[in-house]
Amino acid sequence: MDVSILLIILLVGAIATFLSGDKWASKIALAFSLAAFGVSIFLLDLYNSGQQIGFTYQWVSTPKIFIALGVDGLSMALVLLTTALTPLIIFSSFGNSYAKSKNFYALVLFMVFAMVGTFLSADGFVYYIFWELSLIPIYFISLIWGNGDPQSRRKAVVKFFIYTFAGSLFMLVSFIYLYLKAGSFLLGDLVKLDLTSQEQFWIFLGFFMAYAIKIPLIPFHTWQAKVYQKAPAVGTMLLSGIMLKMALYSIIRWQLPIAPKAAKEYMIYLIILSVAGVIYGSIVALKQKDIKKLLAYSSLAHVGLIAAGTYTMTLDGLRGAVLQMLAHGFGVVGLFFAAEIISRRFNTGKISEMGGIRIQSPKFTSMFMILVLASVALPGTFNFVGEFELLYSLAQRSISIAIFGGTTIILGAFYMLRMFQKVMLGDKNEKLFVDVNFNEGFVMVIIIGVLLFFGLYPKPIIDLITPSLEEILAVINRI
Repeated sequence: MDVSILLIILLVGAIATFLSGDKWASKIALAFSLAAFGVSIFLLDLYNSGQQIGFTYQWVSTPKIFIALGVDGLSMALVLLTTALTPLIIFSSFGNSYAKSKNFYALVLFMVFAMVGTFLSADGFVYYIFWELSLIPIYFISLIWGNGDPQSRRKAVVKFFIYTFAGSLFMLVSFIYLYLKAGSFLLGDLVKLDLTSQEQFWIFLGFFMAYAIKIPLIPFHTWQAKVYQKAPAVGTMLLSGIMLKMALYSIIRWQLPIAPKAAKEYMIYLIILSVAGVIYGSIVALKQKDIKKLLAYSSLAHVGLIAAGTYTMTLDGLRGAVLQMLAHGFGVVGLFFAAEIISRRFNTGKISEMGGIRIQSPKFTSMFMILVLASVALPGTFNFVGEFELLYSLAQRSISIAIFGGTTIILGAFYMLRMFQKVMLGDKNEKLFVDVNFNEGFVMVIIIGVLLFFGLYPKPIIDLITPSLEEILAVINRI
């Protein structure tokens, strides 16, 4: 078996969901997402046993384009994140009703198909196709099934589409130039190019524009909070839990190995820009009155720290970045789902209209508290493992930068605990908060279980990703 079967399952699942009709769409989508996760686990076992599960097929002879799917520990980790979160996200949506649900769930599976393809692609042109394909379904998911009045929602979603699409064009130009030099889009051929410092600068910049917008890094972040707020819960979870990881992953997979000279020359500026996002996101989160916007800016701060770690180009930085990608993926999905549960009952996202939930639902309050503590990297949670390595990698480059990066812990604890106090504590709310049902509790328990298990025992993931990151560092340090 090769890894292409995973993409086939997701694509067939999207088609089958669309053809199934509205009544069965959610269940068909869930079944195919679980099948994809099961296949991912099986492929992981094959990979760990030393079997080759990659796939290569020459698609076009002129220009030379291969459908090349490469598998190593890094790509395997991100594929597992994607396929593990997808059934949880779909299952979490069972508490909502969607008009034309067959279209909705088909778009969700198609988006997952594109994101998995992005993580697996080893040919630059195919990678670019998957990268762009992932943008189409989230555009329609947010535009058609989003929240708020249609005009403001349309404005936010169109801005997001234009930003990300424009950034991707810079990356496409970079790939075309690299093809003209190498005669191939294959990653293995591109990293062997002996580019001048000036060539590497422009190539690095082209990739940076695409990745900085998608992550996002300041000042390219202006689309994020509004889209997270206006998108339906499923869309927000896909965006924050998985889609932004595409850019962080791509920095490690594509940008650094292809243009290492430029990365090293501008390393300190890239780290400072990323850490600035940590501080900015944390400060702006303090002022938010809408729970989804607060979580959006909190996410901005966390991914800024991840980006800073990748640009240290140390093993600790890259490993910490990947660990934090995985932890952040589960944690942020859990937090946005908790916000959705509250919204279902109170029909509002305003923090000032919440409160008193603890009295009505102690179980939900306890689960939400664990997610909040994980988000602020409490020792014993998965987030702590990645955040510790990230700060340690920054300290290897600059103690002062590491101190500023560490503000995400201090400020994060302040605004997250303050949010928890206003949302969950206080006198009993006039609005009735019905306790979480089985579906909601199941999703939250699974997410909490992952965050606690890998917080106490991260070794399986560390063993999976470390050899691949060492190989990538060897390529980066070849100069």
